[in-house]
Amino acid sequence: MITEFRLPDLGEGLPEAEIVQWHVSEGDTVTLNQTIAEVETAKAIVEIPSPYAGIVQGLHAAAGDVVEVGSPLVSFAVEGADAETPAPTERARPDARATESTRTGTGPADRLAESRADGPSADLAERRVADDVRTTAAGEPGRATPNLVGYGAAPTSGSRPRRRARGAGTVALDTDHAVREAAPHDIVRTGPIDLPLERPRSTPPVRKFAKDHGIDLALVAAAHPGELITRVHVEQYAEQVASAQPATSPASVPASGGDRVTRTPIRGVRKHTAAAMVQSAFTAPHATTFLTLDVTATTELLASLKTDRALDGHKIGLLAIVAKAVCLALGRTPALNARWDEAAGEIIAHHYVNLGIAAATDRGLVVPVIADADRLDLVDLADAIADLAATARAGRTTPAAMTGGTFSITNVGVFGVDAGTPILNPGEAGILAVGALRTTPWEHQGEIALRDVLTLSLSFDHRLVDGAEAARFLTDVAGVLREPGRAMLLR
Repeated sequence: MITEFRLPDLGEGLPEAEIVQWHVSEGDTVTLNQTIAEVETAKAIVEIPSPYAGIVQGLHAAAGDVVEVGSPLVSFAVEGADAETPAPTERARPDARATESTRTGTGPADRLAESRADGPSADLAERRVADDVRTTAAGEPGRATPNLVGYGAAPTSGSRPRRRARGAGTVALDTDHAVREAAPHDIVRTGPIDLPLERPRSTPPVRKFAKDHGIDLALVAAAHPGELITRVHVEQYAEQVASAQPATSPASVPASGGDRVTRTPIRGVRKHTAAAMVQSAFTAPHATTFLTLDVTATTELLASLKTDRALDGHKIGLLAIVAKAVCLALGRTPALNARWDEAAGEIIAHHYVNLGIAAATDRGLVVPVIADADRLDLVDLADAIADLAATARAGRTTPAAMTGGTFSITNVGVFGVDAGTPILNPGEAGILAVGALRTTPWEHQGEIALRDVLTLSLSFDHRLVDGAEAARFLTDVAGVLREPGRAMLLR
């Protein structure tokens, strides 16, 4: 029987998610917990595992569509499913796809979109999300469908069934610059090609790069069948298309009557970050204090740790020592590790430190959190920072990993910036910016010497923290960086 799976709440009550990539096609046989799709929420890219073992009967959205939580995502043919669940016999085009068609008009992009069968039927779309809870998994009576990512039992097999293309055909693609301007995600290519309609294999940064430059990955994949599409493949294809454009084409002639513009939809991480920063800036009264200091003793310590064979495999850097100093200093200035609860009329003091580390990624700024950072020693803290940075750069930070922070650090020094006034993460009382490390003439023991110097910038919520407390916290952090051995005296 046909069983419908709806997009679950992926965490933090996020209302919607964008389909990044399907890993299955109609007609594929899937196993329990097999990854069927990647979706991008306002915070992260999340893999959706299959809650059923069965056959994919229909995909109710295409890559690039934004789907609301609780809306139909995919239909499965599952043995032993509820007999009253209707089959999706009349599936309509999703609203997002219809809007795209209206905007672009008739052209190659529309013909390619119309060749796909996607979208829920009206009767299925009106079903409540609760219907999924009563539907059981294949062959397992009484087992409720989970509604969160990470559900289900361990897969019985690591192998993925062979994917079957939803169809293949010759799609006539011509040079239509009006379509290219109206729909920048669909670049066109001269001459007919055989274009398989299976979703090309690529990574999120490559898909974003292609989308930003108006290149359809399906066209790139046609020249590299079976390969993982990389940025190099996209760049090579872009060069080929550019060289094929006529000399009089609009793409090579400066626009008249005004500058050319690029319009990028505000969604995903960028949309969430913007909303959070606006909320924070206009809710918490920000104040920032600065301190420039000599950290030569810390850089000498780091140099000695690099030669310690006992620490092989561990990358301990300046940020790890700053993080350790912050955890120690928060114990002495608890106001910076608290939250202002306007609704409850309370100040909530945290007796633990969940340390957020800001990371710049291709998808925007994310702040993954190290839970109970105050309980970690320097080596474990350094390992945790390295792990979260690698995960963030790969676009695999989960929404859960970016929640619950009590204080944050942002390392602006990696961009060559000396200082700044960082905006607080909503719900946190403080954020510390670490500036660039510079070798500077500095007073040392009564003489001028070349020393390693940096600036710390502390932004704080003035409702919770006064100037004296902020200064004391910054002085404690600086004290550890000036004399790392001083950390032995703080508690």
